[in-house]
Amino acid sequence: MHISDGPAPKHEQLRRILENMCDTELSPGDLLPGERALEEAYGVSRITVRRAIGDLVAAGRLRRIRGKGTYVAPSPLISHLQLASFSDEMRAQRVTASSKILLSGWSVPPREVAEFFGTHDVDESGTDSPVPHIHLRRLRRGDGEPYAIDDAWYNATLVPDLLEHDVYNSVYTLLEHNYGLGITTADQTVTAVQASETNASLLDVPAGAALLHILRYARSGDHNVELCSSLYRTDRYRLTTRVERSQP
Repeated sequence: MHISDGPAPKHEQLRRILENMCDTELSPGDLLPGERALEEAYGVSRITVRRAIGDLVAAGRLRRIRGKGTYVAPSPLISHLQLASFSDEMRAQRVTASSKILLSGWSVPPREVAEFFGTHDVDESGTDSPVPHIHLRRLRRGDGEPYAIDDAWYNATLVPDLLEHDVYNSVYTLLEHNYGLGITTADQTVTAVQASETNASLLDVPAGAALLHILRYARSGDHNVELCSSLYRTDRYRLTTRVERSQP
């Protein structure tokens, strides 16, 4: 592929060349050739190179690391709003999923969680009678790169020994195979939030960066099993939906 003085601006021609390079020659995490090398290879100016790279950074195809260079970004995880685990969604797109456990144990949950699990009780004196549940917080990765943080509560009255199993991988698979509690329905709310200092460090984004927040209330039949709050990098996760016009 060559750059010409044709109708397409040179930065657009170079952008297409770099996109093709990312698709055919490089893999996610590979270093892009330096700006000077690209200038010499394609006979263009530094401004043209920076414009082409900037467009690809904005599109999520490349990412810059200060003092190190520009790298091929991981492919975004595309969710079609179906009931699949993070591990299953990654596997479907040929990305290797892994997790880092940030927190695991039993704890008294927030009132919203207790009410969803049906264990929020008040005694005769009007005092709350808290029931502990399982709290699991994980950093979710794809091909070793951070994608999301899952902060989940699981109903301990249904899965009391959940943490004795391999929760580094798909908890939904455990729920289905070990407890007969495959997730069948879920209500989800999607909002945009800003990354805190802690979450930004875990997800390798600047503090204050936009994140996708998904709050999920998951059920297995009539059993309320999971309440999960997830934070996703917006350059590595996309939600797609199909909407249809209702017929009279």
